[in-house]
Amino acid sequence: MPSLLNTVRNSPRVDQLLSRCNFSAPPTHIDCAVSGGADSVALLVLACAAGLQVTAWHVDHGLRDNSHTEAALVRDLAAQLGAHFESRTVVVDSAANVEAHAREARYAVLPSAVLTGHTADDQAETILINLLRGSGTRGLAGMQPTMQRPLLQLRRSETQSLCDELGITYFHDPSNNDDRFQRNRIRREVLPLLESLSKRDIVPVLNRQADLLRDDDDLLNELAAALDPTDALALAQAPIALSRRAIRAWLSNPLVPDSATVDRVLDVARGNTLACDIGLGRHVRRSQQRLRITEPENPK
Repeated sequence: MPSLLNTVRNSPRVDQLLSRCNFSAPPTHIDCAVSGGADSVALLVLACAAGLQVTAWHVDHGLRDNSHTEAALVRDLAAQLGAHFESRTVVVDSAANVEAHAREARYAVLPSAVLTGHTADDQAETILINLLRGSGTRGLAGMQPTMQRPLLQLRRSETQSLCDELGITYFHDPSNNDDRFQRNRIRREVLPLLESLSKRDIVPVLNRQADLLRDDDDLLNELAAALDPTDALALAQAPIALSRRAIRAWLSNPLVPDSATVDRVLDVARGNTLACDIGLGRHVRRSQQRLRITEPENPK
């Protein structure tokens, strides 16, 4: 057994953190996305300590000089922990919205059920980002606490201190200091301001609020699922919160509709108009109190 893995498995600190993680039972095989930062390195360490069969996946986006050295760091750490290692290189369009393009490129080459190192701090930032976007309860409920995000109850400071305590080198992404990115400004400016105003650690507050909203959102979705979105009369008579959810679920393939589109469909159900546009050349029409989606005609 590699010596580092022995140290990890005998660490009281690791045991304490594992008690708050959401890993599947060993000896399950899992894939972990490991960038080389403290959060993803802690994910790899804790997954190996939990007795899981781990493959560490590193994606080189090629956005920085010598970015290949980050892959080497992850490869060497995986070997010390007895984990497998896979590396992929992607090409990212850096002309605009680099974060989104990098994320899309990354997830295109990672396994579908890959685990990520998102922490409670990431959750708090996500909630505030969704608030600024005008999201409803789904967005304000944050990231779902699934087994693909086993570290959501840990703090970023804890992943860093774990690496430091074990003497594990991790990489600090310089883009995290770039104020052009909204998440960075929320992390460096908004959260500290909220903590100053509230005189408390705001991250647990935001996470607890997300948990409450998630429960509400799940209940409303369950009630909305019993509503037939093609029944115009039922939609018109149901509570608007349920009607909107039923319509949104109905129209969500291939794209989740925005609130304006949902309200247009609700107007059709209420008889205020006979049809409306729902994007991609499609329309919703009402006939004999039934709603149906009409697809664009194929060009001859």
